[in-house]
Formats: sequence, C-alpha cells, structure tokens
Amino acid sequence: MEPSSASISYRQYAGDRDLQTVIELIHSELSEPYVVYTYRYFLDQWPQLCLIAEATPAGGRRGMGSPVGVIVCKQSTHKNGAHRGYIAMLCVASTFRKRGIARSLVERAVRKMHVRGATEVVLETEFDNNAALGLYEALGFIREKRLYRFYLNGKDAFRLVLALAPQLPPRPQPASLDQYWNEPSSYPPATPSPFAEEDSVPPVDVDP
Repeated sequence: MEPSSASISYRQYAGDRDLQTVIELIHSELSEPYVVYTYRYFLDQWPQLCLIAEATPAGGRRGMGSPVGVIVCKQSTHKNGAHRGYIAMLCVASTFRKRGIARSLVERAVRKMHVRGATEVVLETEFDNNAALGLYEALGFIREKRLYRFYLNGKDAFRLVLALAPQLPPRPQPASLDQYWNEPSSYPPATPSPFAEEDSVPPVDVDP
C-alpha cells in the first residue's frame, strides 16, 4: 500500500477481535514491552477510549483498511478529586508517520474523555522523544515533572498534563412553549425605556 495515497479512517476498538491487532502494532513500534494483562486492563474496562486508525488504498472500500495507528486510554477519579483521563499508549506505523494520524488520535481521544467529564488528561513519554514531546506540547500539554528511570529500559520520562474546562450541565428544556412563556424569569426587571412614545425614537442608520 502506498501511504501517501491511502485514505485514513478512525474507529473504536471492537473487542477481542481487535486485541491481537493492537498488541502487534504497539509491539512493533514502541520500545516498552507490555504483557497481555496490561492490554486487557485498559481494553476490557475502557474499550470506548481505544481508537484505531486504518489506512485504505486509493479506490478501496471503506471498512476494509489495515490498522496503522492506535491510542489506548483510561479515565478515572484521581486521589486529588480530579476526573482524570490518561493516555497509556500511542503509536503509528513508521511508514504512515507525518500524516497527522497521531495528532488526530490524541484529539479524538481527548474529546471523548472531555465529554465523559474529564477535567485533565495526563501521560508519560520518554524524556528524549522529541517528536512526541513536540506533538503533545502543540496540543496544549505542559511538562509537570521528570520521572527518573521510569521505564524498564532505564530511561527517564516526562509526565505531561493537559487541563480541560469543566463541562457545563445542559440547561433543562421546558416541556412546551406555554411552559416556557409562563416560567418566572430569572433576569432582573427591565430598565424602563427612555423613549415614552414610539415616534420619539431617533432614527437609526442601517448599513445596506
């Protein structure tokens, strides 16, 4: 498949039929080894926060693409009370990099976590992974701390944090227009108009 001509689509993790695909893709691209139980911890509890990018050759049928990228996340309440999203794994096949796939995966995952109530998203990445640091910082993540010898290979990591605005609760809707018009107003009384008569209102120029 020619990467430059392939179209990219995104979908949610679809259960065990995708498990081996996710494992193989991450093992081929990331330096940190994970056992199957690590994958199951995330994918069984938060399948909706795992997204897969697929590449379809030019002229190919949508839905029949090959996986070329994946992001694995979770979401929970942190000890400080924050509703926290966490990006555990992100990878894109080397032949499909520099096409904005990683950025799109992160943006889509963050939106999902935000809709679910997350007020912050955190992750760790190797301290010398300049490509990853550049991507995350361009999306608004900031470096919170350096974690020494964080990875099994002995490398340090940076923990990055993205603060999200709290979701506003939806405004309750009246059951009918009659109820809407009959509801007491929460606004202060209107200030009386300085114009006593309609014909005393000065003309207003309106641009055509």
